[in-house]
Amino acid sequence: MRSKLSIKSPVIAVLGSLLCVTLWGTAFPLIKLGYSQFALEQGDLGAKLLFAGLRFTLAGALVFLFGLLKTKKPAIPERRDLPSVLLLGTVMTALQYLLAYVGVGYTTASNTSILTGSASIISVAAAAVFFKNDKLTPQKALGCVVGLAGITVVNLGDVSLDAVNFLGDLLVLMSAVSSAAGNIITKKISKNRDPVTITAWQLLFGGLILTAAGLLWGGRLDLGNAGGVCILLWLAVVSAVSFLLWTALLRVHPVSKITVFTMLVPVFGTLWSWLLLGESVFSAANIISLLLIAAGILLVNIRQ
Repeated sequence: MRSKLSIKSPVIAVLGSLLCVTLWGTAFPLIKLGYSQFALEQGDLGAKLLFAGLRFTLAGALVFLFGLLKTKKPAIPERRDLPSVLLLGTVMTALQYLLAYVGVGYTTASNTSILTGSASIISVAAAAVFFKNDKLTPQKALGCVVGLAGITVVNLGDVSLDAVNFLGDLLVLMSAVSSAAGNIITKKISKNRDPVTITAWQLLFGGLILTAAGLLWGGRLDLGNAGGVCILLWLAVVSAVSFLLWTALLRVHPVSKITVFTMLVPVFGTLWSWLLLGESVFSAANIISLLLIAAGILLVNIRQ
């Protein structure tokens, strides 16, 4: 029974991945609510970066506290591991979100959703290069294409090919590349290392970079706003739990099997927007999108 419930179990891998993308999906409406509480204007990039920086810094502190309570000693990386962990924080947290936050200001939400979804395809392809036991098979490639088609279906009506959006599209695509690179780095450095230590320090370091960027950009937040602070704290909890679990899953499972689930993030984001914001989500396009993404995930995960 223990082996079946282990983190190495395929069932736990699926359930854990679904939990991560479900939690990440809550970020879509909660960030909107947070911006509303703090009265952030559409173009206030500095404040938005500061919001993200505080979110991830707090998340890193929560993971650090969890490790302290669990082992009764602080989660301090060994000196030889510190450069790798800080690199992960720079790539997966700071660079990914910095590029995304700047990029979305120059492109459409639909383009952003499709390009962000490409991160899973990039991860699957990169995994075949860096890990011998994670080969890119025709079935996996087909699964990625079907999944991305699912993301495209729900956004097709609003896709823009305007040249004005090129800069934004490029930045969002680079954000997706950073996300994929972060998954590869996580897999590389997490072997025989404590996921708590890796997650705590990468979130702390990445969060501090984003916080500094937000402050330098002129961002300010009214931390006396109780509603906004509560949303910020909840987002920190969501990030702490999801990134810690994600690191633990990548540590023992092939990158392609786990990262393909990130295609579901926009789907769960839409569902949470319906639950929390009352936005309309029940349409034929959304149902077709969900079915295609589910089919893509199955193709990547099931054996031939």
